[in-house]
Amino acid sequence: MPDARFYEVMPPLSVAELAILTGARIGDQAAAERLIAGVAPLAAAGVADVAFCVDRRHTKDLAASAAGAIFVSEAEASAAPVGCMALITAYPQAAYALAATRLIRPRSLTPGAPAVDPSALIETGVAISHGAVIGPGAQIGRGTVIGPGAFVGPGVAIGRDCVLGPRSVVVFALLGDRVRIHAGAVIGEPGFGAAAGPRGVVDLPQLGRVIIQDGVTIGANSCVDRGAFDDTVIGENTKIDNLVQIAHNVVIGRNCVLAAHTGVSGSTVIGDGCMFGGRVGIADHITIGNGVKLAAASGVITDVPTGATWGGTPARPIARWLRETAVLARLAIRRKGEGERP
Repeated sequence: MPDARFYEVMPPLSVAELAILTGARIGDQAAAERLIAGVAPLAAAGVADVAFCVDRRHTKDLAASAAGAIFVSEAEASAAPVGCMALITAYPQAAYALAATRLIRPRSLTPGAPAVDPSALIETGVAISHGAVIGPGAQIGRGTVIGPGAFVGPGVAIGRDCVLGPRSVVVFALLGDRVRIHAGAVIGEPGFGAAAGPRGVVDLPQLGRVIIQDGVTIGANSCVDRGAFDDTVIGENTKIDNLVQIAHNVVIGRNCVLAAHTGVSGSTVIGDGCMFGGRVGIADHITIGNGVKLAAASGVITDVPTGATWGGTPARPIARWLRETAVLARLAIRRKGEGERP
């Protein structure tokens, strides 16, 4: 269930009402009045939740799901487990997005509310600069400085001795102590998720959080997206440079260093003590072991083992990459008839 500090659960819908809302067809009319109160991924869904399955790669998860209802294609409907209502549609993800939008509502500011909401819990010794906004139910620990124009969303918890720079934004997030968010950084906005629907591409609701542990630094104009359903996590004492993108559901370990223009795609897991040079790009669902070093501008498309040093695009062990680069340079020189050594 999404965190109640950030999301409001709306009244439940029957399976029949979900079918009308999404244009899906009910697989078994006998359970049409079953109530659905929430949404969840296949593996996490319970009897009061609706999930979705998009293709055969997830058939095993579909068969094991405890969801009360599942949006599925015609081809996958027969794989739905006993007791789970199949909602058959050509657009399972888009239907799920509609259901999520109806059943779960992100909390937001009330128009005309005061800059510092009276329900916010602010310890003594907090400095709030001109133009800052603190949302309802937010919590801020002593010694924290909120910079000019910074925005702290509803339900956000910020620990002690933190700094939020000018125009920084923190929403749907829990921050530990001694966290520094530099100017213009955005923490907790929706991750990138979209799906084809009957009338074009639709956004997929992002219902997770961002967890930032003690001593983390986030550079200016960097973005850390909240999870799609689970959390995006930045481990203790990790340092992130300016203009870095961390996508939804990413988990970064402790004491990592990520240089400017690094981009980490969704659901990637990064171990402790990793070091990434500038402009590193990492594909989604990648696992990077502890102590990995990636050279600047590396493009990572496969898992990287613990302790490895890789470079290049696609990234590979550094010694191999250097050898291949030297060979290519020599070949280029020969083709041009030049006598220079590489």
